[in-house]
Amino acid sequence: MTAEKSDDVYLWDMLNAARNIESMCAGRSLTDYLQDLILRSAVERQIEIIGEAARHVSKRFQGEHAEIDWRPIMAQRHILAHDYGEIDDRRIWNVATQHVPELISLLVPLLPPEPEDQNDASDQPTEKDS
Repeated sequence: MTAEKSDDVYLWDMLNAARNIESMCAGRSLTDYLQDLILRSAVERQIEIIGEAARHVSKRFQGEHAEIDWRPIMAQRHILAHDYGEIDDRRIWNVATQHVPELISLLVPLLPPEPEDQNDASDQPTEKDS
């Protein structure tokens, strides 16, 4: 796999996780977030995915796209995964509602068209194939 293809895969992972966060937080308030353990856990997990995917994006690509603040993205993942006792829920809410939409707007122009779903209905075996 070429570096570009590999980067695209990780960038798509970042974008999909960011969109998941945006969807989960839509119509919610900080109070909702603080009172909902499942929502907090889900948002934290998606932020971890963004950070882990960012870590795998090539240094060359990161350098060419300094408009994305790569280090804090990766650092936030590290905090969630390893320093979970230090999680500031208000900060995570700010990341989810302020930084994630910005990240989406930065990622979209960098990506090729979304890859087709591997599980497309046309790929499913039919009774005739059995």
